[in-house]
This record gives sequence, C-alpha cells and structure tokens, in this order.
Amino acid sequence: MDSSLEQHELYENARKRVQQKKRLYYHFVLFLIGSVFLIVLNKIFKLGENYIENWFVWAITFWFILLCIHFINVFFVNRFLGKEWQRKQTEKLVAKQEKKIEQLTKKIEKKLPLPTSDDEIVL
Repeated sequence: MDSSLEQHELYENARKRVQQKKRLYYHFVLFLIGSVFLIVLNKIFKLGENYIENWFVWAITFWFILLCIHFINVFFVNRFLGKEWQRKQTEKLVAKQEKKIEQLTKKIEKKLPLPTSDDEIVL
C-alpha cells in the first residue's frame, strides 16, 4: 500500500477515534448537568412528586446505564472489534487461504506434474 495512503488511513482512524471520545465526554458532562437539573426539578419545584416520589432516581439510573453502554462501546468494543481488528482478521484469513491454496497446488503438481518444454506432448 502507498505510504501516503497508509498515513491518510491512520489519520482518519485517529480522527474518528478522537471524535468518539469527544462525544463520550460530552455525554458525561450532559449527564452530570442533566442529573442536577432532574434533582432540582423534583426537590425544589416538587415536579412529579404526586405520581412517584423520587422519580428522578429512576431517570438518572436509566441515563447512567446508557452512559455506561456508551463508555463500553468507545473503550472496549471499538478497540477490540474496530476497523483495525477487522483488518487484522481479514489479513489472517487471506494468509490462511493462500497457504491452503499453495499446499493444494503442491499436491496437484506431485500427482500430475506439468510437462516441461523438453517433454513431448502426446495427444
């Protein structure tokens, strides 16, 4: 592969990774601000207390679970199952298939050798 093409691909992967992390950090800050806002709505403005007392706990818990899923996706799933992992797995499989094809070719050549230019072809 061309060196400039490889560098561009590395740059694009790094840029996408930084963008993923940036979104996660933004999500975390939004979670903190949103959680405080929900607590203020419930405790100070008494919003929703007639229906479920401390409803904000459930909302914050659900939001925290979503944040955890986002975190796992960015730092674990993407690292192990991202584009780099896919590329490496593809290269492994291609190398394995090429090796099998080479072995089969050798077996065929042993059983049925191809005639050389010195050999006479009889039809």
